[in-house]
Amino acid sequence: MRSLSVVLNPLLFLLLFGYCPSATIRPKEGWQVYSSAQDADGRCICTVVAPEQNLCSRDAKGRQLRQLLEKVQNMSQSIEVLNLRTQRDFQYIMRMESQIKGLRSKFRQIESDRKTLVNKNFQELKGKMESLQPLIPVLEQYKTDARLIIQFKEEIRNLSAVLMGIQEEMGAYDYEELQQRVLNLENRLRNCMSKLTCGKLMKITGPQTVKTSGTRFGAWMTDPQASPKNNRVWYMDSYTNNKIVKEYKSIADFVAGVESRTYNLPFKWAGTDHVVYNGSLYYNKMQSNIVVRYSFETGRVVSQRALESAGFHNVYPYTWGGFSDIDLMADELGLWAVYATNQNAGNIVISQLNPDTLQILNTWDTEYSKRNAGESFMICGTLYITNSHLTGAKVYYAYSTKTSTYEYTDIPFHNQYFHMSMLDYNARDRAIYGWNNGHQVLFNVTLFHIIKTEDDS
Repeated sequence: MRSLSVVLNPLLFLLLFGYCPSATIRPKEGWQVYSSAQDADGRCICTVVAPEQNLCSRDAKGRQLRQLLEKVQNMSQSIEVLNLRTQRDFQYIMRMESQIKGLRSKFRQIESDRKTLVNKNFQELKGKMESLQPLIPVLEQYKTDARLIIQFKEEIRNLSAVLMGIQEEMGAYDYEELQQRVLNLENRLRNCMSKLTCGKLMKITGPQTVKTSGTRFGAWMTDPQASPKNNRVWYMDSYTNNKIVKEYKSIADFVAGVESRTYNLPFKWAGTDHVVYNGSLYYNKMQSNIVVRYSFETGRVVSQRALESAGFHNVYPYTWGGFSDIDLMADELGLWAVYATNQNAGNIVISQLNPDTLQILNTWDTEYSKRNAGESFMICGTLYITNSHLTGAKVYYAYSTKTSTYEYTDIPFHNQYFHMSMLDYNARDRAIYGWNNGHQVLFNVTLFHIIKTEDDS
């Protein structure tokens, strides 16, 4: 395996170390585990961690540095102006000095011939004294300028010390060079992440409480197919008798309660297990096993199709009820529907759907009872099922559609607010969105990856 070098920058952090089963990654406070990986021979683990939102301070330091540099430049210009003015005043003083010396000789002359020259010299002395009067304010200004120069010199010394400290802290690189290094490191990390295949769920951490709103039951989501700059949030409160979808331009607007748009769906929804995928909302039409695709762009239903034999209206719900018979979800591999049928004895059925037509592409029957499942979500074609919606719940069962096999797992997660009515994995964010008893929360996931090398491709 070609070695991966350590990537470290203010935005993203990649750790490489020899594989050790007992090794535990503990990122510093304010960082979250983004993903992890090892090569096919098990020789190393690659763990990607990223800072939480709003923690980056590089730009603030850069602005501070530029402001200080501008201050020093302005002060240097002021000192230059003072210096020119002081030189001008100094020349004036030199001329006054020669006049004062002339006065001194006149005094001596008066002393030697007081009687004959007293009147003439007195008049001349008077004129000289009058010509020296403007020198007094000049001398006062000269003293003021001298004090200012001393003050400026002291401030420049202090600012220079601050600049030296910031320069050492920022690694002796100027802002433009630091920015270029960050961009290069981000590109290297993206190249590393592109080598990561779909991963296996190893750990769930959190939750982070984003907002507290709505009833005990509901759904909120972003589009995993959207561009990185598109962070719209959709909010659907309650599990029945509602068809109003609220849209927010960003999570920040969602937290602040600033709606950008409201959609009035043509049909009410059932349950809380809806999903937004590639600009469309997929949801279960109330009191039916019909899946509806609603386009946010056109504001119309694009397609709808019944899931044949799927139970609905609390026939095969999750443990918490709430008409949660049909669970729609998306992952790295596409759009899915999770439900139960009489033909499969009420056990969970997994179907992959065509996102455009809603036609079933493939179906897998599991042996896990839908009524005994708390919630479920799909990651890389594997369905992960929790054993409860209450405190103490954990991911208990995993079914792989790739191998058509299952395994029992033991992956705990913190049900902070005691009642979970929605869990939905977002492949773009690599996070699980949850509705936790009226709280909108986010969980981080750690995935076990196999790193592909150029030799493997």
